[in-house]
Amino acid sequence: MDGNVQTYKGRLVAKGFRKVHGIDYDETFPPVAMFKSIRIMLAIVAFHDYQIWQMDVKTAFLNGKLEEDVYMTQPKGFVISDNAGKVCKLQRSIYGLKQASLSWNLRFNDAIKQFGFIRNEDEPCVYKKISGSIVSFLILYVDDILLRGNGIPTLQSVKTWLSNCFL
Repeated sequence: MDGNVQTYKGRLVAKGFRKVHGIDYDETFPPVAMFKSIRIMLAIVAFHDYQIWQMDVKTAFLNGKLEEDVYMTQPKGFVISDNAGKVCKLQRSIYGLKQASLSWNLRFNDAIKQFGFIRNEDEPCVYKKISGSIVSFLILYVDDILLRGNGIPTLQSVKTWLSNCFL
């Protein structure tokens, strides 16, 4: 409030504008849920009086695993004098990479399937899980998740599992 900085945040961001299509990456765009799917899901929730929870994955793009070899120079302030001429090989995606959102989407898809959700064939960002009378649906929109269902303990277990999976 008085102009003094109280916290410092360091962020490592790739210079994605320097990447060349076909050399550094191939595909960049992940599927996203259509607005009509979200509206239909909200109508179902309202009609059946289901629970709906919204989650935001703050470190979504840091969870993607890279399929390509991506190298970057050592960031300023981190250069080790003995290895000044060396570069870093990225194991996971970081903000600024053109393929970061796609790699996050692929990682999320693999993880949510392990929990027992089934991906919708017509809408690749809508997942369902049915266990007896308990019905759960999940919609992924980039790094936001809409989770709805009729069993609060089930929704809580999904939320806990996702938070443990994507810390």
